[in-house]
Amino acid sequence: MSKSTRFIGLDDSKESIEVAIAEAGRDGEVRRFGVIPNTPAALRKLVRRLGRPKELHFAYEAGPGGYGILRELLSLGASCIVAAP
Repeated sequence: MSKSTRFIGLDDSKESIEVAIAEAGRDGEVRRFGVIPNTPAALRKLVRRLGRPKELHFAYEAGPGGYGILRELLSLGASCIVAAP
C-alpha cells in the first residue's frame, strides 16, 4: 500500500460521527481527527479533506443507524466495511 493510504474509523451516533485515522507507514499510530455531523454533506466534505477516495479505507460498527454511511462512502469511491458489534 502506498504511504498515502489512510484507514479511517468512524463511531457514529444519530447526530455526529467521531473520526480517527491511521496512516500507512506511521507505525500504526492512530490519531483523533475530530467530530463531524452525521450527514451526507459532512461525509462528502470529510472525503475531500482526506485525499483521493481510492486511498481511503473506512470502517464502522453496525448499529441501528442503518447503512447510509456505507452507501455514501461507496458512492464517493472510497472503500468501507461495516463490522459486527
